[in-house]
Amino acid sequence: MKPCPYAKKCGCCDYQGIPYEEQLHTKQKALENLLQGFCPVHPITGMTDPYHYRNKVHAVFSRTKDGRILTGMYEEDSHRVVAVEHCQIENEKAQEIIHTIRDLLPSFKITVYSEQSGYGLLRHVLVRTGEKTGEILVVLVVTSPVFPSKVNFVRALRKKHPEITSVVLNLNDRKTSMVLGKRDIILHGPGYIEDEICGMRFRISAQSFYQVNPRMAEKLYEKAIALADLHGTERVIDAYCGTGTIGLIASKSAGELIGVELNPEAVRDAVKNARRNRIENARFVQADAGQFMTALAEDGESADVLFLDPPRSGATEEFLRAAARLAPSRIVYISCGPESLARDLLVLKKLGYRAEGAWPYDLFGFTRHMETVVMMSGVEK
Repeated sequence: MKPCPYAKKCGCCDYQGIPYEEQLHTKQKALENLLQGFCPVHPITGMTDPYHYRNKVHAVFSRTKDGRILTGMYEEDSHRVVAVEHCQIENEKAQEIIHTIRDLLPSFKITVYSEQSGYGLLRHVLVRTGEKTGEILVVLVVTSPVFPSKVNFVRALRKKHPEITSVVLNLNDRKTSMVLGKRDIILHGPGYIEDEICGMRFRISAQSFYQVNPRMAEKLYEKAIALADLHGTERVIDAYCGTGTIGLIASKSAGELIGVELNPEAVRDAVKNARRNRIENARFVQADAGQFMTALAEDGESADVLFLDPPRSGATEEFLRAAARLAPSRIVYISCGPESLARDLLVLKKLGYRAEGAWPYDLFGFTRHMETVVMMSGVEK
């Protein structure tokens, strides 16, 4: 495939024009340099096909001076919109749906939001697709719940794309860089989609975290759970658990699972995911992970295995110190930020944990990002 014509402007892909094997080699060497002195880094697992893997596609809407409606993404480090017709890493069906929405706007007299003036209705469109189920969720991010001819608009959209299973209005009327607001209004379907990973079915709503590359995420999760070495009796904590994917998959081989997550909607989805998969040994808590772990430690609680999958900024030192007080014999750290991973491994090393190995996975082809699983062991209880 030819290099992306938008690469220099949008800034999303760092490795455009570089052969995929060379991308993997670059990521491997970068991780080895960061984790030197901590543990061996195993060969990176790459994708069979590194194109169109993103199952979550976000488009910004804008308007030119002559009135043409543009869809695309923000230019790197700015809020200038780069018009993008075809992205090499985004789901192709999602891109088609975004183009259809753009083409429908004039006939329904739907205005596009302007950051400069603060006027206009439609800000963004988010499309989420189920890799294995084929279900599609369309989220229209708007400044007002009053959407002209919404029933007819959804009907026209689904006439072009009958595979759409849910359409949601998300209200974001604040002057903020955040894409989504807090209020969702369902226009069609259940308001969420489901997907399957590692033999289990998961509910994904507009606000929920779910890996954007589920094919590779499945391999990542399988490795993480294998490293946990569960035998059916362990007390497992899944920190920063999102919708519960890793924890619920692991719960089949554990005695008890506790998931903790700050996002309330993700926690609601996690609870429903447990019921959907008939998991009875799991409970989920809506709380800050660091504060929750600290409270557990102060109550004299303990854990056998800890999974943590924090945001790119990594875990807080409060969280890591509380985790060490719970004294899990194994910590499985899943990281999407190699720099913060190295920082956190140093803290855990000082707290008595030893990194046994790191296993990188490429979930983000053509970008500098990757996921890494690190297995850490502590003093046996």
